[in-house]
This record gives sequence, structure tokens and C-alpha cells, in this order.
Amino acid sequence: MSALKESIGEATKDAMRARAKERLAALRLMNAEIKRVEVDTRKILSDDDILQILNRMLKQRQDSLQQYEAAGREDLAAVERQEIEVIREFMPAPLSDAELEAEINAAVTATGASSPKDMGALMNVLRPRVQGRADMGQVSARVKARLAGG
Repeated sequence: MSALKESIGEATKDAMRARAKERLAALRLMNAEIKRVEVDTRKILSDDDILQILNRMLKQRQDSLQQYEAAGREDLAAVERQEIEVIREFMPAPLSDAELEAEINAAVTATGASSPKDMGALMNVLRPRVQGRADMGQVSARVKARLAGG
């Protein structure tokens, strides 16, 4: 069993003992999604696979939060904020701008990328290094701007 999955399981047990309803609900959602993917793919997930699942769940919650706030539904927005907070506990620390720039520089050096047509190869090298630690949409935009600039 992956360490991350075990950690989520332990946090679920702790939340049950503490009778923390909101936290327990968020942890159960995480466990259910991990279990669903395991059943669908018929494989035991690694920490990287679980991080991808948590990253996807985080994006979904952030999108929902924006929609609820725009609609003035503070009650539903509060639930999303709580779930985001719990999911983030299990995510690696996000990269700072300087760290992200250093990763992009290292990937450019490793691939020799110099034009936008090299973006695919560059992203293939960069993705495993920053997945779950940076928004891939923003990473892609920064790489695209870098390659377009020369």
C-alpha cells in the first residue's frame, strides 16, 4: 500500500475518533475516489497516481468554489473550502516562482528546447517534476511564453 494512501486512511480513523464530521466527509470522498480508480484500472496505485487524483479533486473543488461564490451561495462555498483545505494537507508543498523557474530552466537544458515545436518534449520532462506542486496550466503558459521568446 502506498504511504500516501495509508496516511489518508489514518487521518480518516483519527477524524472518526474526533467526531470531526466535515473533515471525515472530505477524507471519505478522497478514499472513495482512490478506491474507484483502483477498481476501474485494476491496479494498486502509487503515490504519484494518488497525487494525480488529489490534484484533479482539488481542481474540481476550486472550480466549484468559484461558481458558488459567483452565485452567492456561501453555504456551499464553505463546504468546498473545507474540502480544499483537507485535500491540500496531503499534497506536496507548492513550488515557489523561483523553484518553478529553476525546474523549467533545468528541463530546457535537458531537452535543448528552443522553439514552440519543442514544447511537447519539454513538458514530458517537466511534468513528473512539478505534477501536484504547480498548476500545470500555468506551467504550460510559462513554458510557451519562454519558448516563443527564444
